[in-house]
Amino acid sequence: MTATLITGIGELTTNDDELGRLHDAAVIIEDERVRWVGPAANAEPTDARVDVGGRAALPGWVDSHTHLVFAGDRTAEFEARMAGQAYSAGGIARTVDATRAATDADLGETVRRLVREAVSQGTTYLETKTGYGLTVDDEARCARIAAEHVDEVTFLGAHIVPPGTDTDDYLATVTGPMLDAVAPLVRWADVFCEQGAFDATQSERVLRAAAVRGLGLRVHGNQLGEGPGVQLAVRLGAASVDHCTYLSDNDVDALAGSDTVATLLPACDLSTRQPLAPARRLLDAGAVVALASNANPGSSYTTSMAFCVATAVLQQGLSVDEAVWAATRGGAKALRADTGDGAVGVLRPGSRADLHVLDAPSVTHLAYRPGVPLTCAVWRNGAREY
Repeated sequence: MTATLITGIGELTTNDDELGRLHDAAVIIEDERVRWVGPAANAEPTDARVDVGGRAALPGWVDSHTHLVFAGDRTAEFEARMAGQAYSAGGIARTVDATRAATDADLGETVRRLVREAVSQGTTYLETKTGYGLTVDDEARCARIAAEHVDEVTFLGAHIVPPGTDTDDYLATVTGPMLDAVAPLVRWADVFCEQGAFDATQSERVLRAAAVRGLGLRVHGNQLGEGPGVQLAVRLGAASVDHCTYLSDNDVDALAGSDTVATLLPACDLSTRQPLAPARRLLDAGAVVALASNANPGSSYTTSMAFCVATAVLQQGLSVDEAVWAATRGGAKALRADTGDGAVGVLRPGSRADLHVLDAPSVTHLAYRPGVPLTCAVWRNGAREY
């Protein structure tokens, strides 16, 4: 086994309750795991050594909500929104048409390109969804391609009802042959519980069918207005409910009293000109909050988790520490991946060796210098990738 000592870390954010934040620190990586974390002066010599020269380091970003398997371009839709046109779920159908027409090679190259882009900015663990195929064969194809490139795959056959399709007939397909086809390839199932997509009854039908197949549950909810998504997610024990832009007091209380993570997507809120989700209100109530990019071609075409962190600090009332935690361990909690051997979003002995080094002395610079590319080095699953 090969071990690498990463030393000279001026400030180390571990997200571990016992270790906390360390200064003049070091991390020893052995194969795919963290072997040791502590003061640099106490580190044992290893086969290889990298001195990061006093820079700050933290766990790699955990991006728990993306849509990377797609084809086509929706620049015109973005321009229309910037000119005042309201966002609606209808634009998804354009991406569906383009995705169905694309080759496997083209779709795979798009995912590879976006994963490389994300990793170069410090993202080390990614979830992505299907949802741009919406036929049995195309959803299975998207799931297979996603599984080749990312860490977690979510089935989102219930994204929209394809134009010209009867809703009941489509739901029968989603909960029957489509679910059968994708279940071996995915860990999660999701549903767009929103106006213009699926109502509470339809969404529950999808989620219960997925749970019977052993899949974990996620929900797109409360993006375009107050709705049933949050309450449905909490009642069914979903791992996360994502967007959470419009929340009632009852929604906030429900999240605070549950294990369901509120995953906020600030880049999407900005791109769709929606209000920013109430991050401060959720945290003050005791809810667990994650930040994710929602990388997709229509409503949030970015892979920059640092942008999401800066937005959460500068516009949503989070401290830098809270935003960094939400974008690392918060995302891991939303994927139920923050505990046990190989945990992500945290740096401690036994965790997955995902380390993000900044060209800055402190994580505060992520918000202090917004828009500046600060990633200096990235180790992902024990291998240096940037």
